[in-house]
Amino acid sequence: MPDGFRKGFTKVILYISFSVPWACSETENSSGNVENLQRNDPFAELTANQHRGRLPLPSPDAIGQLPENGGEEFNRLVFESSPYLLQHARNPIDWFPWGEEAFALAKKEDKPVFLSIGYTTCHWCHVMERESFEDEKVAELLNQSYVCIKVDREERPDVDHVYMSVTQMMTGRGGWPMTVILSPEKVPFFAGTYFPKSSMLQLVPHFAGVWKEQREKAEEVGEAIIKSLHEMQEGHAGGDLNASYLTRCYEKLDGTFDREHGGFGSQPKFPTCHSLSFLLRYHHRTGEPHALEMVEKTLREIRLGGVYDQIGLGIHRYSTDAEWLAPHFEKMLYDQALFAIANLECHQVTGDDSYLQACRDTLNYVARNLTSEAGGFYSAEDADSEGEEGKFYVWTEEQLREVLGKEDAEWLGELYGFEPEGNFLDEASREKTGANIPHLDRPIGEIAKERGESEVEFARRLQKLREKLFQARKKRIPPQKDDKVLTDWNGLMISAFARTARALGDESYLAIAREAADFCLTNLKTDEGHLLKRWRLGKAGLPAHLEDYAFFSQGLLDLYEATLASEYLIEAKALTDTTRSLFEDRENGGFFLTAEDREPLLVRAKEIYDGAIPSGNSVMALNLVRLSKFTGDSTYRECAHSLFSAFAGFLQKNPQGAEVLLQALDFELAPALEIVVCGSPQTQQTQSLLRTVNQRFLPAKVLLNRASDDSDDPILTVAPFVENHVQINGQATVYVCQNQTCQFPQTQPEALSEQLLQSKP
Repeated sequence: MPDGFRKGFTKVILYISFSVPWACSETENSSGNVENLQRNDPFAELTANQHRGRLPLPSPDAIGQLPENGGEEFNRLVFESSPYLLQHARNPIDWFPWGEEAFALAKKEDKPVFLSIGYTTCHWCHVMERESFEDEKVAELLNQSYVCIKVDREERPDVDHVYMSVTQMMTGRGGWPMTVILSPEKVPFFAGTYFPKSSMLQLVPHFAGVWKEQREKAEEVGEAIIKSLHEMQEGHAGGDLNASYLTRCYEKLDGTFDREHGGFGSQPKFPTCHSLSFLLRYHHRTGEPHALEMVEKTLREIRLGGVYDQIGLGIHRYSTDAEWLAPHFEKMLYDQALFAIANLECHQVTGDDSYLQACRDTLNYVARNLTSEAGGFYSAEDADSEGEEGKFYVWTEEQLREVLGKEDAEWLGELYGFEPEGNFLDEASREKTGANIPHLDRPIGEIAKERGESEVEFARRLQKLREKLFQARKKRIPPQKDDKVLTDWNGLMISAFARTARALGDESYLAIAREAADFCLTNLKTDEGHLLKRWRLGKAGLPAHLEDYAFFSQGLLDLYEATLASEYLIEAKALTDTTRSLFEDRENGGFFLTAEDREPLLVRAKEIYDGAIPSGNSVMALNLVRLSKFTGDSTYRECAHSLFSAFAGFLQKNPQGAEVLLQALDFELAPALEIVVCGSPQTQQTQSLLRTVNQRFLPAKVLLNRASDDSDDPILTVAPFVENHVQINGQATVYVCQNQTCQFPQTQPEALSEQLLQSKP
């Protein structure tokens, strides 16, 4: 949560004192990023099958025969679809999923609610489960005095957002696993993150006693929290946005840029790819060379570092150090999407093929590891295997020799920075573990030149040895895969594949994007035109949130520009209209996180901060600006302007807090281009003209296709202004327009290229 918000909160005075020996988690710091504050994991030596959460579940038919409380072996979570909740289905705790049944029971029995929020690939969620939630004594205390609820934050971001705000408010930081104690009315009076078993044995009875004996104090805390939540919601607005906000964001990023290692801040380090995409647009707008330098330095250092999987490809969640060496090893779908897009755009700006290769490597990892046979994209791969974080990814020198032989092991070990005692340090003791994280200290071209070797031969040898390690690694016990398909994250990944396919003319990437989009439209959209949140094992469910509509609509817009199939643009427009009807704040501007007919929480939240993923409001702003250009409908532009005004106050305090919103502002302020291609996309001439457009970095443009001059072309139903755009002398023709005023139509790629060059701001 940005510091500017926290300073604006009503001061919450905690009347209920409670100290813990220590606590840690995968936390969200004041920048909104996940920060690791690990201590020794007392269960690191356990294998994946040595605790209940990793034992196989019974068949669906057998689950259907269980009593409603799960029976003696299970709890109610056994009936859920979330992999995270299912991990806890064998805990001796009487867990409930979030729902009215749990809160009704809490009211009936006059018990507080113990709320635990986490996600499948969270390392410290696993630790807390193994240490506390599988412990009979802790379970006995919880079952006796509380109604216990487990929430998967990826399925219920609305619940997570509200109680994360509470946790940050009460503790100054937040994270997962999140631990909150509530009244039966869902009002919190204590919050924290990870607690070890020793703390849980104190905490659980302490707050049970508070509920019984000091309820007035608990209620006072709850009232202060609710007041602060409402003040936070009211603190967003503050006038109109203008180009000065773009400059202020650039200056903020420049002030935190790590000139030695790339990235922003010190440690931990996050990819922050939307920061990079913003800087590319700022460079495009202003010509500022340092904006591009920051992007190139960051992308290059990430790709060389241990935070990128040098053997199996794909980016890990974040780096625990400033050098991008030691990551937290989980791989999230959204990180792959955003990293691929940033590299693609950097390639378009610079022409440097190393960024294109990083984009391709990342997409190829997703196609191999995170794409379901049904077509949708899975959510993540865990950090842990065999009970130990990173074990799947690290190597000892002895393991290297066993796979490669002495000579090749020495060559590759030196290249990848291996050390006899390991380069992977224990985070608590900072002692070397004997394990090594493969990484490069500079590009292989520089290394080959320094050694007087051919870069081609050097790269060929590296690839051959890397493939041997990859095949050997496949024999290890892999991290668990979170196989749920989330609509919002699929939208981001569809964008990545579609944009890359469009820029490169790559039909294989385009097929993956189309298959994923069609999967979501078939399985995650209701007959009423509403989206669902999650699909897993053939079952879709849960009402969608703002991010689902925003990200998936963005994916469809990108897919339209890649395919020029009008059904995707028509679908994106319809979903955006549905988003407005369900989520829009018609009084104050912007969009709520939840639809108006959904379960009321402490506050109906509106989020603008772009953290690990962009906010729904930021992406909606970009969608609205784009749709105003696609359709010529000014109501989308008016809605975007209302959204800008709703969050101007936020950006005054936090100029780099919503960089995707600023990308939308940049699009709106730029002399945006409406490029209309007339002619069948299948013809060679049309393809040649499309390549001229698609290979360029044109961040403020929309691309439309009128496939024929017929009056029944489907594109006319959403973009009627293209009716007067026709082919010249039967040739494919391109119109480059601004505000629906067009330059001289072009039929030759060279003339079109010159026209586009002159149109640059």
